[in-house]
Amino acid sequence: MAKQIALFNHKGGVGKTTMTFNLGWMLANKGKKVIIVDCDPQCNLTGMVLGFKDAKRFASMYESGDVTNIREGLVPAFESRPALIEPVNCESILGRMDMPLLLHLLPGHIGLAEYEVTLGVAQALSGSLVTLQNLPGALHYLFSKTAEKYNADFILVDMSPSLGPINQNLLMTSDYFIVPMFPDYFSAMATESLASILPKWSGWAKQAKQSRLLQEAIYPFPDKHPKFLGTIVQNYRVREGGPAKAFGEWIEQIRTGVEEKLIPVLRENDMLLPDELYIKARALESHQTQFNFLNPDFVNDQLISQPLLQVSDFNSLIALSQKHKVPVFDLTDDQIGQAGVILASTKKSMERFRGLFSDGAEQIITLTKNVVN
Repeated sequence: MAKQIALFNHKGGVGKTTMTFNLGWMLANKGKKVIIVDCDPQCNLTGMVLGFKDAKRFASMYESGDVTNIREGLVPAFESRPALIEPVNCESILGRMDMPLLLHLLPGHIGLAEYEVTLGVAQALSGSLVTLQNLPGALHYLFSKTAEKYNADFILVDMSPSLGPINQNLLMTSDYFIVPMFPDYFSAMATESLASILPKWSGWAKQAKQSRLLQEAIYPFPDKHPKFLGTIVQNYRVREGGPAKAFGEWIEQIRTGVEEKLIPVLRENDMLLPDELYIKARALESHQTQFNFLNPDFVNDQLISQPLLQVSDFNSLIALSQKHKVPVFDLTDDQIGQAGVILASTKKSMERFRGLFSDGAEQIITLTKNVVN
């Protein structure tokens, strides 16, 4: 059964889409079958992967008549069609030399936002639930059926920056979640906000799992208990081998906030993995030398609060990555379009990013291995 991982932060601009794409590709490089899902109505992940730059390209995909995107997949439930939800026909993602990877895209749709209000009513667990009982379990059912079709090991869910019903549903029906961060004041504040929001969402999910109507629905609400894999801090400037001073201060403030405010709340709501798994996963890191994860002083909440992955600014590599629809660590010399010393410097940066994403993917594999959720 595929393991569903939500990448969530209600603060925008923290790199959820870029991280979903790069991590998904790296997991596929390691032999895992991966589906990356675009659940943001802005459809940035879909545009990045497929190279769509205007509405006409999206329209041609939507008008194909097949189930090719998330909204079309949900139509039977949300528009009361007399047919079961079917798997989405995902887009295969090609690697070097146009060779297929073990990576697929479940495309997004701007119209997904139209289902927000209806899902919100259904999730209110009100008297109207009888007529809307199939909706809270529909997203998970769609992802599960699509994962079965492609025999996927992982589903990575790119979420919008909101606290709406769709995100509530996506996170609470996932197996795991990651919180991407940008080292600034707003991410520090978002940590406090998450510490308030996630217990409420957890309480709602507990109610939903106990609801007889939702369990008897055509698309039953799943018995999931999402676990925190960690934060990802990215897009900071480097000075002398580490984060520049201002960024370093925000990174530490975020880490402290996660340790002191978020993790205790997650522990109370059974949203953490066993401590030994975090210890085992963090010990795998070979490229992030700014923290000593093997120091015995780093235990329990201190260790869990260390970022799962810490990635500096991609600089020019991000533009090339988006142009050629490949991750920052897998660009060819021709795609880079440089020579001499500049090319050597760029390739050195690429290798560093390759190491970081490889470490991040290995941690995810370790944290999610053989865990019954």
